[in-house]
Amino acid sequence: MTLTPAQIHGLGWLAIGALTALALWLLGPVLSPFVVALVLGYALHPVVDRLARGGVPRALAALIVEVLALATVLAVLLLIVPILVRELPALRDQIPVLLTRLDDWLTPLAARFGIDIDLDVASVRTFVLTNLSDNTEGWVNTVMSSLRIGGSFVLGFVGTAILLPVVLFYVLMDWHGIVKRASSLVPPRYRANVDGFMAECDHMLGQYLRGQLLVMGILAVFYSAGLALFGFDLAVPVGVFTGLAVFIPYIGFGLGCVLALLAGLLEFGGLYGIVAVAIVYGIGQVVESFYLTPRLVGERIGLHPIVVIFVLLAFGQLFGFIGVLVALPVSAVGAVAVNRVRRLYLSSPLYQGPAPVEPGA
Repeated sequence: MTLTPAQIHGLGWLAIGALTALALWLLGPVLSPFVVALVLGYALHPVVDRLARGGVPRALAALIVEVLALATVLAVLLLIVPILVRELPALRDQIPVLLTRLDDWLTPLAARFGIDIDLDVASVRTFVLTNLSDNTEGWVNTVMSSLRIGGSFVLGFVGTAILLPVVLFYVLMDWHGIVKRASSLVPPRYRANVDGFMAECDHMLGQYLRGQLLVMGILAVFYSAGLALFGFDLAVPVGVFTGLAVFIPYIGFGLGCVLALLAGLLEFGGLYGIVAVAIVYGIGQVVESFYLTPRLVGERIGLHPIVVIFVLLAFGQLFGFIGVLVALPVSAVGAVAVNRVRRLYLSSPLYQGPAPVEPGA
């Protein structure tokens, strides 16, 4: 069987694609820090370029930007510390009281419907006082036991945490060289189209990042102010954490809401805290979903809300937590590709049909 040049050309590209997919699958466990470094490099390299144009040596500019970025991430994570410091002792004191109230309210209510509920409040109280005590040695032993059980995971996490800053520094240092070398692999006859596609993707992702940062900043201020108006002592750390965590769609909001509910329940010991959180977070979710995200993010990347939900679920199922993080940016790139394919289809004979035959032809 003799293959035409076009068939040989197509088989060659299929082979390259198959080998690339196989390599990604085999090297998947070690690719995480490199993929994250490339994503962070794409987001941070404009700041490095601006500092370099201002006369700062590029190595120093890359180091400054990387340190500031990592310090920002660490500061966001440390927002949880004052929440835990305040809430763990309150949790130890309040859970038995709350369980007693729940038992006093739920048991008569269930009895009306012929349901017999008997909460063993004493056993739960003993369990809580034992496991949430001030016994630091017990906590340390538990943590060390967990580290021994999941030692390989911990070592992998520590290795990634050490490797990521190193890879990110070199990515920021040589970003334009990396892009140039990647572009040189594209066949010259396709380079103009690929460059145009990448420029459009770059514009789309830039719009997404700027819109997402605006949404995060607005929500951080809103949640902090809303919780403060209801008298929450931890309004600022909980509110700022929630606003910044919405970068992780749905998961960030859910985690912030749980922290706020826990703070309200332990601080006020009744329905007041729950109602306050429901009001603040309900308004925040409505404003984010129906105004902020559609105006500042959705309109910029052109994705329907139903498509956004499907993409988040699909990427989470396929790629786990990292998939949820990259779902919207990858979808923005996919939207560019779909728009290009749509334009080609609308201008093709398949859509427009054959040219009309002139009379007398």
